[in-house]
Amino acid sequence: MSNMSYCRFENTLQDLRDCFDALREYSATELMEEANEYEKRSIVQLIKVCKEISDDYDPENFEKARIKSEEYED
Repeated sequence: MSNMSYCRFENTLQDLRDCFDALREYSATELMEEANEYEKRSIVQLIKVCKEISDDYDPENFEKARIKSEEYED
């Protein structure tokens, strides 16, 4: 995997945490009243994508793969 791909996940994680904080801080109504049309669609799509990721991928599998890859680096 290229360095760019690595940064994709690292950078996106921080952005996703920022979005998650906003979702927790404001109600759905508040968010939708303040957002423009593009942002409204993006909020809904982001939640759908997060749900799909959560449903389709087990973090334990990735944690095991991470540990295994670190063993090979030693």
